[in-house]
Amino acid sequence: MNEQGKAGGGWTHAADQIKVATGGRGAGPGKPRFKLRTLMVAPLVLGAAVAFATRSAGTVVHDTDGEAITLQAGHPSLAKWRLPSEPPSPDNNAPTADRVALGKMLFFDPRLSRDGNMSCATCHNPMFGWSDGLPVARGFRSEALARATPTVVNTGYNPIQMWDGRKATLEDQAMGPMEAAQEMNMNLPALFKWLNQNGAYREAFQKAYPGQAIDSGTLSKAIAAYERTVVSRDSPFDRWVAGDTTALTPQQVRGFGVFIDPNKGNCSVCHSGANFTDNGFHNLGLASWGENNPDMGRFTQKPIARMKGAFKTPTVREAARTAPYFHDGSAATLADVVEHYAKGGVVKDNLSPNMKALDLTTEEKAALVEFMQALSSPHTAVELPRLPN
Repeated sequence: MNEQGKAGGGWTHAADQIKVATGGRGAGPGKPRFKLRTLMVAPLVLGAAVAFATRSAGTVVHDTDGEAITLQAGHPSLAKWRLPSEPPSPDNNAPTADRVALGKMLFFDPRLSRDGNMSCATCHNPMFGWSDGLPVARGFRSEALARATPTVVNTGYNPIQMWDGRKATLEDQAMGPMEAAQEMNMNLPALFKWLNQNGAYREAFQKAYPGQAIDSGTLSKAIAAYERTVVSRDSPFDRWVAGDTTALTPQQVRGFGVFIDPNKGNCSVCHSGANFTDNGFHNLGLASWGENNPDMGRFTQKPIARMKGAFKTPTVREAARTAPYFHDGSAATLADVVEHYAKGGVVKDNLSPNMKALDLTTEEKAALVEFMQALSSPHTAVELPRLPN
């Protein structure tokens, strides 16, 4: 305290000034004393007010859409990062408790695979952020597949599914793994025969889809209904957007600024909007693109030159729980992901026009990773369903 007072830089020194001014030799009674005290305190109050106003105002960053975004909790400019409470669903598959319950049973039932040892949850495991924690998925008899398992989290918000976009809706994609010989490899006639003969499943289908057959249509709709309940929208970032000033650390707020700044991270040029994806397809210049006979990605579905080696932009929500990253699982950590983007990719052939080398300091890279950590909602336990005998 004493050293601070002598240096003239702290509140002790200010208090000493007030004491001398109000009680020193020659100070007269009445108004002069009061006026002198007011003059000494006013600069302190004004300085504190200015500092508070500056903090409250927030830094303004022009994002990749060219919009001015104020980095202040609850600011109206953050509205485009607010997710709707529920994903949209088709008219013929509006969510009901019975449909979700049936879909959950089917999602966790390994008997939907040929060997009876793989369910949807084998690859989309809630313990691994609804992915599997592997560089690439494992299919029938543990065969390594070509691509990483994407998370189920928030897929209900997306208008297109799969790394190469070959499925439009959750209903469209639900049967895919069962049909694929490399994945669950299910004997579909045998599957539907069993489901129709199983009393508990037959009753569950009747409740969920009364008067409809137990077939690929209703099975797909039930699984999709359950998948739409796997939602992340209560992360620290969401609470900050809603106005909670304590939800993010200063480093995470700075990381968000780096994320949206086209002159820094440039991340939101692809990871845009409330679900942090443009649902587009981009060649990121991964090392695997330079291998012989690389995965052509979206080009297999839409043979346009720019789509060679392009893959769907995944959401960044829950990214902290879904390592490793990229369609080939080549990045082990979020820091590795940031370093790949900072280099502007490895293989430059047919590189997405959104890719460019980034001018980021070590501190900015760390802030970017910390921000992505703030996109995870609180982990909630998933109660496994009781499956029919």
